[in-house]
Amino acid sequence: MHISVPLNEHGLLADKFGKFAAPTNMAADHPVRSFPIKITAIPEGTKSLALTFVDFDSTPVCGFTWIHWLAANFPADTTLIDEDASRTGGNFIQGKNSNAGRLVNGDPAITTGYVGPQPPDKTHNYTLTVYALDQVLDLQDGYWLNDFRHAASGHVLERAHLDLPSRAK
Repeated sequence: MHISVPLNEHGLLADKFGKFAAPTNMAADHPVRSFPIKITAIPEGTKSLALTFVDFDSTPVCGFTWIHWLAANFPADTTLIDEDASRTGGNFIQGKNSNAGRLVNGDPAITTGYVGPQPPDKTHNYTLTVYALDQVLDLQDGYWLNDFRHAASGHVLERAHLDLPSRAK
């Protein structure tokens, strides 16, 4: 399986998906327009697709890996997750991001679905992982990352990773 996301001329995630987004792509001072994802070579036997989008570079800043987007149960024949799919919806469910945690106490408007990069200190590499699964997962909207990990355990046919850098300044 292969995934790709368009980057700008500097090899970075486009500003409209992160901290420099236009006001129309912000909610509660956070970017909420998700980027498009192209998926190819989906393995035979795939029944659904899922994704995680996390910031491992956030650990020195806040003490933990920041979860930016969880989504699951995309149909197996999905070859493009459209730009802004997190807000416009579709045939998939979305999990809680790190704004939902008790340590953050985020605005309810931004606790589920995509919340884009906002690196405070330097360019961070955000890790997108797409999973090909042999079943549709028994999850509901608003699931947590650990719920996904348990539900997907033993059902991952293949996964593809991509690091997407996003600028701080």
